[in-house]
Order: sequence, then structure tokens, then C-alpha cells
Amino acid sequence: MKQYECTFIIEPVLSGDEIKQTAEMYFDHLKNNKCEIVHIEDWGIRQLTFPMNKRTSGAYFTVEFKSESGSIIAELELAFRRDERVLRYLTISLDKHGVKYNQDKRAGLIGKKKEKQDAAKAEEAAAPKAEA
Repeated sequence: MKQYECTFIIEPVLSGDEIKQTAEMYFDHLKNNKCEIVHIEDWGIRQLTFPMNKRTSGAYFTVEFKSESGSIIAELELAFRRDERVLRYLTISLDKHGVKYNQDKRAGLIGKKKEKQDAAKAEEAAAPKAEA
């Protein structure tokens, strides 16, 4: 089975329920086509780097899934193109390094070192300095 990752941006003018229903529609589409969903991430509404369709923000979603054949990608992207609620989408095929990176990120092995350093600096700054 090949593993894929798809990120898409939904119009922010929809209500919260409509945004979730739209995203859920695509997740169900994958499930109905015998894809195994590995991970779903809802990033929430974020600012766009540049305006798209006169919008400056969008609701971001990422879904990681496994599929026997790549034919589902064409179907999924066709559905994205036809749906006016989707501003942009990007689907990539993950190699073994991408799969490992995503697993490590979900397990908390990536990005923790900086957080530990920041916490140590904060403790150091908060602790009163001993006078000699």
C-alpha cells in the first residue's frame, strides 16, 4: 500500500459546522474507496500568505491515508476542483522517510528539543540570581 498526504483549504466564510461537514465529506470519500486513514489533522482557520478568491484566511485540514492504487488521487482532486468551497489542495505521495517523519512528529519526537530549551531558559530567567 502506498501512503499519501493531502492538505486542503476550505472557505472560511462557512459556519463551523459547514466547514467540518465539508472536510468530513472528503474523509468519507476516502473511506468509501477502501483507503485506510492514518491520521487527520484540523489546523483551524489560518491566515493565507496571499489572497485567494478575495479571501485572506482559510480552514486548513490534512489527511494522511494509505491506498492500494493511486487512482483515488485523480478522483479526489477532481472532487476538490469541482467544489467551490475548497480554495486550494495539495496531495503528495510519501516515501519511507516521509512516513517515518510523520510518525515521529505524532509521537512527539520532533519539535520537543526546542520546547525543552525554551522551558529551561524560562526557568533560568525566573529564578532569582544568587548574590556573591
